[in-house]
Amino acid sequence: MSTEISTNVSKQTVLQTKKKFKWGSIIPFLFISPWVIGFFAFTFGPLLFSLVISFFNWPIVGETKFVGFQNYIEMFTNDPYFWSSLAVTVKFAVLFVPFNLIIALFLAILLNQKVKAMSAFRTIFYLPSVISGVALAMIWAWVFSGEYGILNYFLSFVGINGPDWLNDPNWALVAMVIASLWGQGTMMLIFLAGLKNIPQNLYEAASIDGAGKVTKFFKITIPMLSPIILFNLIMTIIAAFQQLTLALVLTGGGPLRSTYFYAMYVYENAFKYFKMGYSSANAWFMFIIVLGLTFIVFKSSTMWVYYEGEMKNK
Repeated sequence: MSTEISTNVSKQTVLQTKKKFKWGSIIPFLFISPWVIGFFAFTFGPLLFSLVISFFNWPIVGETKFVGFQNYIEMFTNDPYFWSSLAVTVKFAVLFVPFNLIIALFLAILLNQKVKAMSAFRTIFYLPSVISGVALAMIWAWVFSGEYGILNYFLSFVGINGPDWLNDPNWALVAMVIASLWGQGTMMLIFLAGLKNIPQNLYEAASIDGAGKVTKFFKITIPMLSPIILFNLIMTIIAAFQQLTLALVLTGGGPLRSTYFYAMYVYENAFKYFKMGYSSANAWFMFIIVLGLTFIVFKSSTMWVYYEGEMKNK
């Protein structure tokens, strides 16, 4: 009798253990399931679908037709707006990427100083990054106005007759770069977090050796921040090739298509001319460009990115 009771108890214990183990293994997946479902439904799924329809003549309304690589061939050989929009985007990226990194790092260094009410300054500098793109564009439309813009008003104080920024092909792209540099909040905070993690004893040892501020910056700060610079560099390159909102609201791609970015080219092919297949081919080419640039940056990072843990292992 006692043997049967002990056997039943042991069976119940095993069953309870199995149930607990089962639920314990499922619960983590339940927590991440909203993200997984959202990723496949709204990111990975549409990504694959866009790759498929890039080989089709796919109007929003009408019959679809398989055309193979015709969309890609037409894009490279028979569409002048493809090359012109790509050239504008590359010019924008060449100006935007270095200035964006330098200004974000400069602001992070300023906010890393030990002064009173620094938390308030950090909040003030971060606020522009939470403004929506359309609202930000409307603000800059007023700033860049050739007739009553505040920028030309301040330039007049030093005897400079400012241009009509948004209506002059020579200055419209420069205006886009200036407006895009405004939202530095996120990148600035990432740099600031990196600055906080640099050991102070490195600076103290450098001071004992007689190193000045410039030497400390290039010999300690930059090497220690190099992994963060790598991350911000890649994110800035991606943002440069995805620039759309400011140009769409401020200039509509003008004047004379001087601000006709590649993202606007993709957008208009899809939602203005309703050539979804052709637009998908455009978007995939942009993806390949960004992927290639990211690969080049990663390959070059072995020459200029310093990882303290790897150096210790070596």
